[in-house]
This record gives sequence, structure tokens and C-alpha cells, in this order.
Amino acid sequence: MAEAKDESKTPESKPQVFFVLGGPGAGKGTQCANLVDEFGLIHLSAGDLLRAERNSGSKDAELINNYIKEGKIVPVEITVSLIKRAMLNEMRQNNKYLFIIDGFPRNFDNLGGWNRICGSFANVPFLLFLDCDEQVMLSRILARAEKAEVKRKDDNAETFKKRYKVYQESTMPVVEVFNTEKKYVKIEAGKFTEEAKKDQEKTIDDVYAEVKEVFVKRLNL
Repeated sequence: MAEAKDESKTPESKPQVFFVLGGPGAGKGTQCANLVDEFGLIHLSAGDLLRAERNSGSKDAELINNYIKEGKIVPVEITVSLIKRAMLNEMRQNNKYLFIIDGFPRNFDNLGGWNRICGSFANVPFLLFLDCDEQVMLSRILARAEKAEVKRKDDNAETFKKRYKVYQESTMPVVEVFNTEKKYVKIEAGKFTEEAKKDQEKTIDDVYAEVKEVFVKRLNL
């Protein structure tokens, strides 16, 4: 008879977590999906975890729904706790210890919550920053909106400007923290030249080739 798993046991090894940041339309989700497909890394999304928890019927679900109903931001402690629980489940059940989290930490509140709850639990070898020009990101988002059968509410120029402003004011200071700590890798994910008046961006495959090289060298994959 197979031995039952001890779900209460805490794994001995620390998970390795790689944050992926960049502006709206920089290609974070696409590059994370490529890493998952090629290397089997576990991709966690704070937004997806919150949505799943909202529908779970748990005590936290009611709390999360109340915050959202009132138009308030869900406390970072809840978000980070969900990320930690998801990592523990993968570690215990599937023996997975390599995680990528995109779009997080997007501000100092996120970073502080992570340090309080996961600071001693997980290692963060580096933050991967996808550096992409504003014009390139906007053109991608508008192109995505044009092609999509079901359009996302935030895929428009007006919302992009608001998101980009928040990204510059709140997320870039977090990126700078990791840069100062020498835990930062920058990949050029799209450049615009005023002289040529056209997009000189690399293809998705070009960007992924550089992303892949970083992970292969750093993790010996």
C-alpha cells in the first residue's frame, strides 16, 4: 500500500523564486509561459490565486470578496500567504522548488509583505526586468485589443496611460532596490527609435533567447 503523504511536513529545501517585472505590455506573461514550457518552472500569478480563493468558500474568500466589493485593495498579507501556500503545495505534492512570479512585487507594500511572510522561507536569486519602451508597449496592447475576440477592459490607450504612470511611480522604485542589491537582470524587450519613427523591437523569440540564456546559466538548466 502506498504511503500517505504527510501534508503537514515542511519541505527542508527552500524554494527559489524569480520575480518578473516590466510595464504593461512588456511581455511578462509570454516569457513566463515560455519558461514553464521549456523548463517546467511553476508560474504563479497573485491575481489568479486571489480569484481562485474568492471562489473557494473559505474564510479568506469572504474577507477578499468584502474588500473587493468595497473597492479596497486586498491586504498584501493575504496575497503573499496565498503565494506561500501555493508554493508549499507544489513542493510537498510535486517536489517542485523553482517558481516564477510575474507582476509582483509591484510596489513597496508588496515587497514589504513578501519580506515579512516569505523572507526567510524562500530565496530570491534575482529579479528579471523586461525593459520595454512606452511606445512599444502601447502598440502591443492596442494590437492585442484589435485581434482579441474577447477584449480586456484595460486594453486601451487611456487605461494604458494610467497603468504606465503607476508602473513608473510604484514599480520602478522596487526594480531599483533589486538593482542596488545586485539581484537584478535586465533584458531589452522592445525599443523605439524616434529617428526612424518605427518600432525596432525584437521578436518574442529574440527576447526569449536572452531570457533562456539567463536561466540556463544561473540555474544550470
